[in-house]
Amino acid sequence: MSESTLRIVWIYPDLLSTYGDRGNMLILARRAAMRGIPVEAYEIRSDQPMPSSADIYLIGGGEDGPQALAAQRLITDGGLHRAVNQGAAVLAICAGYQLFGHSFFAKGAKCSGLGLLDLHSDRGETRAVGELRGDIDPRLGLPPLTGFENHGGRTHLGPGVSALARVTAGIGNDNQTEGAWHGKILGTYSHGPALARNPAIADLLLRWAIGADSLSPVDDTWADRLRGERLAAAST
Repeated sequence: MSESTLRIVWIYPDLLSTYGDRGNMLILARRAAMRGIPVEAYEIRSDQPMPSSADIYLIGGGEDGPQALAAQRLITDGGLHRAVNQGAAVLAICAGYQLFGHSFFAKGAKCSGLGLLDLHSDRGETRAVGELRGDIDPRLGLPPLTGFENHGGRTHLGPGVSALARVTAGIGNDNQTEGAWHGKILGTYSHGPALARNPAIADLLLRWAIGADSLSPVDDTWADRLRGERLAAAST
């Protein structure tokens, strides 16, 4: 494997993969390939050791039991922590986002998270289901977030993390903020898959991974149509 090859890891697809989350890996690989960046993508199941030398890690959503099991195995394994400490980029979705915090609730029990983001999650009074939209932190230089959310949790951010977006439609973390980011870690409740609806986030992850300030443009005609349709749906 060449040192110039971009290595993408999809974490525990046997436990955490809902609402098309596999598409995030496919979109990242495709947008890299369109720019001539060689890619190797790996699906690491929960019974396999987690490599610590990849460039981008993706983790998806799932039900309570698999979420709790995934957290336990990732804590025991330690490979993801080493990867983050070495500067890897991460996109964490829904249940995967929650388990990146200090704690979350699964099947009524409080579970330990990975502690990679300064946040914790508990249960909300109602379930958040439907279109999600938000204005992304201007420091990231990205257009509005669009996604589909389906979760019963509420996430509370600590001082060591920033909100990914301010909610303009939907619930997100708490009706006001959506997702979180710190360093090269992004967390969001946005399914859809997230990177199909938000190709600029995919490009941000690619830039972080290869250490580039910008990427060559690609044809986003169809992505822009999808974004326009879903952003309009969230406004009605």
